[in-house]
Amino acid sequence: MIRTLMKSKIHRVKVTQTDINYNGSITIDRGLCAKADLLEHEKVDIYNINSGARFSTYVLYGDKGVIGVNGAAARLVQKDDLLIIVSFAQYSPKECSGHKPLVLTEGEFK
Repeated sequence: MIRTLMKSKIHRVKVTQTDINYNGSITIDRGLCAKADLLEHEKVDIYNINSGARFSTYVLYGDKGVIGVNGAAARLVQKDDLLIIVSFAQYSPKECSGHKPLVLTEGEFK
């Protein structure tokens, strides 16, 4: 049986911009993506700490310091909101045993 587990999480990152007219996605600092093991176009879940809104989208690489929510999802966040960004992966039972997701907290990405 294959199970879906959390692969990585960026915890409490601040939104720097929103663009409702963009095609969709979340734009994330390329360096932060590397630290969090996120690939461009990878599906992620977003949890807005300020509003409680939750949604799924995909990653686009951005410039240093950028966390931008785009398209329709931009209606669910405001600049300076705090987000949790989570990615998941599928693992075999053997891989699940002892699996530890990568978690980045505020001090690790500022």
